[in-house]
Amino acid sequence: MTAMRRYEGKVVLITGAASGFGRRAAERFAAEGASLVLGDIQDAGLAETRRLAEAAGAKVVARLTDVGSGTAVADLVAAGVDTLGRLDVALNNAGVAHGTMKLVDTDESVMRRMFDINVMGVFHGMKAEIPVMERQGGGVILNTASVAGVTGAPLLAAYAAAKHAVIGLTKTTAAEVARKGIRINAICPAFAETPMLTDSLAQPGRTHEEMVGRLVQTMPMRRAGTADEIVQAMLWACSPENSFMTGHALVVDGGLTAL
Repeated sequence: MTAMRRYEGKVVLITGAASGFGRRAAERFAAEGASLVLGDIQDAGLAETRRLAEAAGAKVVARLTDVGSGTAVADLVAAGVDTLGRLDVALNNAGVAHGTMKLVDTDESVMRRMFDINVMGVFHGMKAEIPVMERQGGGVILNTASVAGVTGAPLLAAYAAAKHAVIGLTKTTAAEVARKGIRINAICPAFAETPMLTDSLAQPGRTHEEMVGRLVQTMPMRRAGTADEIVQAMLWACSPENSFMTGHALVVDGGLTAL
């Protein structure tokens, strides 16, 4: 089957591009014709994602980027625009999680880290991206939140609080810029097989397979998602075909929130 080319001639920015959803998104957007602006703090992972995207035919700008720094994010956006001429789609995808713990056992440093990266990364991204899109007359922003941003998430209080904040930023900013031709949505995955899931589930004496097996018993589909399944939703959410959706938190969760 011939791949769609919905992003031919478009420039797509992706943070958190070194692994997980970010890497797979880079591959898929490249395969659909996009040029890419990639940012991450992991040098080797970012280089590998760049290699994969270029192998798929994309022009790529890649920079080490700490999304907790407004200056670093602004520099990433500027480098992309300077080299590729525009910015059509931005995936503010960079994020971190933490291991399971009760709120009363959660150190303040954990809460601050969740907000410094997961929330401020989205804030810095939109602040730099929106002026570029306004000058162009439009664009699309997709922020990676989580199903933990629309429900409670026992033992993940700091992470859930940060992802609720991402959705709040998404909805508010979408309303502010809707008349300027800019659509802003959030994607809310449930558990999907990525390095972040592996890290967050790690417990001494228990295998990853055992932890995932216990986790998915809460899900109607009885399985975790795949990076491909989440990225497929990203591709649709950002596409010209989806021209009337903004301010929406798109849940992709194997039925978890249907319970």
